[in-house]
Amino acid sequence: MNKRGVTFKLFIMTVVFFLCFYGMVILSQFLFFENFYQQQKIGRVESRLKSFGQSYVQEAWGSGRVSREAARFMLQNKNQLAIVTLDGKVKLDDAFHISLRTADGKVVKISLSLFMSEYGDELRAARIQPGDTVTVEGEVLGTDGITSPNLIYPLGIQKPGFKNIGTTSQAAGTDDSVRLSGTVTEIALPDLKTWSQRQGLLFGALEEWFPLSQAHLEKLKNFEVLEEDWTEPWTGVRNAVIVHPVRQDTGEIDLLFTVTSLQEISETNEALRWFYLYLGIGGFALILILSLFYSRMVTRPLIALNNTAKRMAKLDFTAHTPIRQNDELGSLSYSMYTLSQNLDTALRELQEVNQQLVEDMEQKQRMEAVQQDFFANASHELKTPLSIIKGFAEGLQDGVSAGKQDHYMKVIVEEADKMERLVKDMLDLAKLESGTLKLRKTTFILSELVEEVVDKLFHLLKEKKLEVVIIPANEMPIHADVGWMEQVIINFVVNAIRHAEEGSSITIRIEGAEEIRFFSIENKGETIPDDQLEQIWDRFYRAELSRSRQTGGTGLGLSIVKRILDLHEFRYKVENTKDGVRFVVIFGG
Repeated sequence: MNKRGVTFKLFIMTVVFFLCFYGMVILSQFLFFENFYQQQKIGRVESRLKSFGQSYVQEAWGSGRVSREAARFMLQNKNQLAIVTLDGKVKLDDAFHISLRTADGKVVKISLSLFMSEYGDELRAARIQPGDTVTVEGEVLGTDGITSPNLIYPLGIQKPGFKNIGTTSQAAGTDDSVRLSGTVTEIALPDLKTWSQRQGLLFGALEEWFPLSQAHLEKLKNFEVLEEDWTEPWTGVRNAVIVHPVRQDTGEIDLLFTVTSLQEISETNEALRWFYLYLGIGGFALILILSLFYSRMVTRPLIALNNTAKRMAKLDFTAHTPIRQNDELGSLSYSMYTLSQNLDTALRELQEVNQQLVEDMEQKQRMEAVQQDFFANASHELKTPLSIIKGFAEGLQDGVSAGKQDHYMKVIVEEADKMERLVKDMLDLAKLESGTLKLRKTTFILSELVEEVVDKLFHLLKEKKLEVVIIPANEMPIHADVGWMEQVIINFVVNAIRHAEEGSSITIRIEGAEEIRFFSIENKGETIPDDQLEQIWDRFYRAELSRSRQTGGTGLGLSIVKRILDLHEFRYKVENTKDGVRFVVIFGG
């Protein structure tokens, strides 16, 4: 991964972001979670306690209704509740209790909160039901004298046929101690799932709070809700004591006194700290993996677009596939793809135009060079016959002797014929090089054309006592322009006549092999130097070092042959033989 690349930068930014967020979560857990959760729990208890107090005052609950609602409140909030007066007298019988009817018809309630904390399992095993007869030993802590019956806090309970629960052998040694028997009319036990061994803490808190301090008393008389932390001295368990004052219709003030345990909050927070510590180690590794995946996923199309842009900057518009995404990156990629296609097309067209322009410029330069060379050679070739004609014409003008006039006139006519042939060859070559010549191709037998040409050149052959031997073998028709091919044969034969030894023979072979036809013409005479074989096709080239005009002709014959064969796209070559020179033309193939 390139450290300066966008993938690495996005990876680092994502990791830092997630680590900051995760660190904020962990730090908040360590510093604020316990207080936050405590405030939430206390606030929820206060809200429900306020609602409970409003219903308690407005609906004027009876003793049984108060017990049921208090039990429901304690089960829902997992705390303890008592209703007491300002001087600490308990008005609410314990929500978890046994109602016992004695022999004299009096109903006494047995508080079970403290008793269940120590003997809960034995009490449940006794399976006390309404109608059972039980004996209770305990202490009477007092009555409110208004609405509550006597409330007994048991030290032991005995049911016939079952093992004694608690201490039942202790004699009543104080005025508040009592032993009584009766029939169970009601029993309310807590659910095992919600029962807490701290149920008895309520009465410990009551003993510490009452009698109330003057500051507490003043606040409660002003109907201020008191909320304070309280630590149970024996176990060191943290609790929150909430006291909510309510006014009865009679004007008396009752206190809704509840104890809510905060120990679970501390224990939970401690466990969460270790949990988040271990989770942080795995979370860090997960953050690295997810950040790498996310950064690669986001930057992959950007990298692809960047690579495409780099190729486009180098004028390479190929191998570009648009990104298939239905978003801005996909739209940008498709736009770049369209742009690259358009630029590629425009660039190819421009290259073709430039290539054509270069070719045209090169062609123009070649034509200019050819023209300059042509004019230079033409002026040189025409200068000699013109000088001869001028010289002999001046001789005639000056009045040469009668015996020389015929000779002068003959020389002038010969030079004029040479000039005529030179001009004709120059015009033919110019026509061939113009690029506007259209060939009129037909199919014909080459040997017949050769025979016609040889007949036309009979007088030239006779002057040098030459013989032409035509050897056709497996001849097949060729497809070409007859007129121009006749010029080719004429130029080849005339060239052979000029360079052949007097009294020798010129051999012409015409052969066919499948799709290929061969034409060759060979004469006996001087050979061409090897380093000049390629120059034989140039304008005004003569093999004689002296460039003799008597045997060299116009110097354009073979150049005309070359142009005609090039237009037909035929191959050709010249080679030295043992006795002379051979020209070869290959038709087809």
